[in-house]
Amino acid sequence: MTKAVRRVLIAGGGIGGLSTALALRRHGIEATVFETADTLRDGGAGLHLWSNGMLALAALGVADAVRDIAPAQQSCQFRTATGDLLGNWPVGEFAERYGQPTVAIGRSDLHHILRTAAEGTEIRTGATVSGYRHDRDGVTVEFADGSTERGELLIGADGVHSAVRRTLAGPEPARYTGYIAWRGAATVGPDVVSPGTFCALFGHGTRFTYYDIAPGRTYWMSVANGAPGGRDGDGVVDMLLERHRDWPAPVAELLTATPEDTILRHDVVDRAPITTWGEGRVTLLGDAAHPITFNIGQGACQAVEDALVLGEHLAHATDPVTALRAYEHERMRRTAPLQRMAWRIGRMGAWENPMAIALRESFMKFSWNRFAFKAVERDQVAYALRYLTDPDPAR
Repeated sequence: MTKAVRRVLIAGGGIGGLSTALALRRHGIEATVFETADTLRDGGAGLHLWSNGMLALAALGVADAVRDIAPAQQSCQFRTATGDLLGNWPVGEFAERYGQPTVAIGRSDLHHILRTAAEGTEIRTGATVSGYRHDRDGVTVEFADGSTERGELLIGADGVHSAVRRTLAGPEPARYTGYIAWRGAATVGPDVVSPGTFCALFGHGTRFTYYDIAPGRTYWMSVANGAPGGRDGDGVVDMLLERHRDWPAPVAELLTATPEDTILRHDVVDRAPITTWGEGRVTLLGDAAHPITFNIGQGACQAVEDALVLGEHLAHATDPVTALRAYEHERMRRTAPLQRMAWRIGRMGAWENPMAIALRESFMKFSWNRFAFKAVERDQVAYALRYLTDPDPAR
């Protein structure tokens, strides 16, 4: 059968864009990836990959490479700033139930694995997508240098500030959450952070999260309320140590074991769910479509899921436009609740009022083990059973 789609253009060479190229390759569809940066690389933050994300990566053929370097998580702990336990999720159980563990990995490490797997795919760096024009037969992508490229479809996987989304929906700015994240990676041994441990500590308008992303390497993140647009000078480690003074170990150990010039600062932004991801032969994917804050650890997982589902819908499509709309419909139902949940948890974590904090702690102690863990498995992780039972439902 002649394929309805032979060549797809992908804006963005991050995790979503490379996953899409791999997903399309599974079905014999050629892709060209356009990346703004002069070198194909990704940031240095850590990633929490739930078992649904690992099953999606397994379908792309790269889960083994991830497991070779990424520590499998055994427990997710939630504590107060004084160390009082709020909840403890036995995520290590997922490996037996789903065939893939929940892991932690450096974002750049996952990007390298995907880039290696995508060898042979045409990837053009230094290519800044500025917009597009589309018609019934295809899409013309416009670049900042005035050049253009013609393809059958365009996938906007170019992040939360997507140029493809801006052309589609207008120049709506991303939504600032009200808090800032400082991120770093410390070189410490298992005596400081037990392998396979994720821990999130909740304070007054500030949080601290850490988990090991490789043997002897632990990623951490400090979050605090504040105005956007700030910059740090010298003394960032001292500032963070003061913020988290008297917090339980290993917070201070992780901060002091991190070179100051490697610490990243970002205003945390997202967008509310929308009901239009595409038009004609154009669609969005990953953060361009549904940016999800770090609060539920599903951002990268959902981008990989998007890529697989898009590939499934295009694999046997007789009408690619109909296939894109079907992909969007399926993924909107999946990702919109996750966007809203991440926003709500982020707002709860940002509370400063002592009464509100006492309410949060009581709520988490009562519900986090009893109900929240089961809800996470049911609503987030178990979705990936589709890859175990029928990796290509369009067939």
